[in-house]
Amino acid sequence: MTTATAGERAPEAVGGGEVPLRWVWLAAWPVTAVFVLSNAATPLYVLWQREMGFGKGTLTVVFACYIAGLLGSLLVSGVVSDRIGRKPVLLPALGLALVACLVFATAGGVGALIAARLCTGIAVGAVVSAGMAAVTDVAGPTRRRLAALLASCAMVFGAGLGPLLAGVLSETLPGPTVTVFAVETVLLASAVVVVVRMPVRGAHGGRGGRRGDGRGAGGWVRVPGVPRGAGWQLALGIAVFAPGITATSFVLSLGPSLLAGLLGTGSRIVSGALAFAMFLSATGVQFAVRGLGRRTVLAYGAGATALGMAALLLAVHTGSVAALAGAALLAGAGQGMGQLGGLSLLNSAVPGARLAEANAALNVGGYLPAGLLPVSAGYLSDTVGLTTGATVFGTALAGLAVAGGGVVLLGRERVSSAA
Repeated sequence: MTTATAGERAPEAVGGGEVPLRWVWLAAWPVTAVFVLSNAATPLYVLWQREMGFGKGTLTVVFACYIAGLLGSLLVSGVVSDRIGRKPVLLPALGLALVACLVFATAGGVGALIAARLCTGIAVGAVVSAGMAAVTDVAGPTRRRLAALLASCAMVFGAGLGPLLAGVLSETLPGPTVTVFAVETVLLASAVVVVVRMPVRGAHGGRGGRRGDGRGAGGWVRVPGVPRGAGWQLALGIAVFAPGITATSFVLSLGPSLLAGLLGTGSRIVSGALAFAMFLSATGVQFAVRGLGRRTVLAYGAGATALGMAALLLAVHTGSVAALAGAALLAGAGQGMGQLGGLSLLNSAVPGARLAEANAALNVGGYLPAGLLPVSAGYLSDTVGLTTGATVFGTALAGLAVAGGGVVLLGRERVSSAA
């Protein structure tokens, strides 16, 4: 069988062992490439604010457009991917990400930034549903745990690499708001090549999406869900993943302000490095815990998120740089383990024909609080001060993480049955 022939068939059809392992890794590359774009603009907003003259309120609107695009995309991309295939969703998403790069690089006003962030959110929403499911499809049924690990790591590594690239390139090369998007264009172009050659059937899920509990025959635009019997796995994943990704969003939004106060620096390299360290922790911890049971991974993730918020509060109240660094690393670990545990549970309980929609459901549950709560914390901090606002928010988020860990421990029999 030639590579071209294998590329026309689903991995399940040819057997997991017949798809070379390198393709499982390569299938995760489009996820990384798009997530590089998701946070690449973060260190550059201070430059755009200076050039365009907009305030923090406008900046919040720009961030909110990303979340709006992402959540809107999740309402449709998972269902469409399960019905007509991964590639027909991924290729337009990558095209939209390329458009976002062009708009960012040539932005002359706030409207362009809003349009670029909206396009980025739509592309990210498609990739976290169809892209992660494609990794599982390519891996085949015998390598589902590896697929969950690689898909999850691809997401957090890209999310951390974006701000680091932007910080370094904007400080060291001409065109501070242009160069990183030129580099990202090359990364996205390589991802397009990978998707085109990816050995996954073009219409995967076209028939399977209508089997099972009947929900696959519903509308094309809907709140994503999971098949009957997999709801508990989804709930457990969200219980830990949502506080984890909210914690990293909180650190991302609060980090530059804290760095300016603690270190007296507005360096984009330093803020980018902090974000990269946080997501590198999220990547590394997933490889470290990959041999543990799903319940244990989720419980550890909840604990790491709670400890991360405690460290952040310590940094706010004491001005400790070490505590801030610890908060970033622990928050990253919490998101990484929550994400890995949630994806692993879904991979174990959801058939391939509904997997993209299930991934979308997990991310809706995570990104809703991650988008809304840090913005609320920002407005609260503007009203009552950074210290009080961070204390209220960090305490509440630590409580949610502890509650999520409690749900996992109480539901250990259900998690174990899915292992």
